[in-house]
Amino acid sequence: METLSSAFRDAIKEVVALSRTSTLVTEQNVYQTGQAEIRPLIDGIIKDLLLPGSGISGIEHLGDLLNQAYAGKSCLLLLEHYSNLDLPVFSYLLRSAGTQGSAIADALVAIAGMKLNEASPTVAAFTGAYTRIIIYPSRSLQGLDSEHNRQEFIRSNAINRAAMKTLLEIKTQGKLILVFPSGTRYRPWDSSTKKGVREIDSYIKSFDYMCFVAINGELLHVRQGDMMDDYVSQDVVRFTAGPVLSCAAFRDAARAKAEVAGIADKKQAAVDAIMEGLQAIHNQTEEERKRLLPS
Repeated sequence: METLSSAFRDAIKEVVALSRTSTLVTEQNVYQTGQAEIRPLIDGIIKDLLLPGSGISGIEHLGDLLNQAYAGKSCLLLLEHYSNLDLPVFSYLLRSAGTQGSAIADALVAIAGMKLNEASPTVAAFTGAYTRIIIYPSRSLQGLDSEHNRQEFIRSNAINRAAMKTLLEIKTQGKLILVFPSGTRYRPWDSSTKKGVREIDSYIKSFDYMCFVAINGELLHVRQGDMMDDYVSQDVVRFTAGPVLSCAAFRDAARAKAEVAGIADKKQAAVDAIMEGLQAIHNQTEEERKRLLPS
């Protein structure tokens, strides 16, 4: 299997040449608007890899969620996460689905970890094609000694305060806030990467409505290293959106179930319920997707 960097060397060079993405995140630039002129180049890579049968199921649910956003409600999209092409492929498939799909794609604002900007200029260039709010993930601070890394803790607090302020400002302005509740790509050798991040509870607590979106099929296969070292392969990729859910009702039900089960950490229980919901949609879709694969 070829890596992304070797299979699409020329396209990647063009993406990097066009990029204006900052590789240093500060509290002043946590909101970054996507560079539309880069997307056709990334779309070309995706088109070369997607097999017939790829697409989005349940787009009507995403349309319902967008209508709620247009009505001034705060709305979340909670996606599974397998590769750094998840958002680009989702955006491409939406924009390929007609007027409604394009409107949904235009409303997306992803919550993205700062590593995507700072890890490498090439990864930053791909990331910069899509609008996002950048955060300093809590897991990036794990293992740091607060006494010897005081400046880094100060920086993380400043970035996250600015990110949450921005989120509060835009979340009722017709946007769909896209979040990966696992907080990282799934790595088959590390089962913890399939677990939802506890902080996601604060999102569902502060939003009105949400949809789950499962992802079946992979174009980019994660390896040790950065995105450019990942293997590429052709595949049928299906995104499946569930119905619009009330965040408050879902969270209350998850907490009540945890109470009955004697689970003390109600926040994690709510996030675990999200991951279970995503996995259920994923499992239902996989058999259908396998039938679409070339024999």
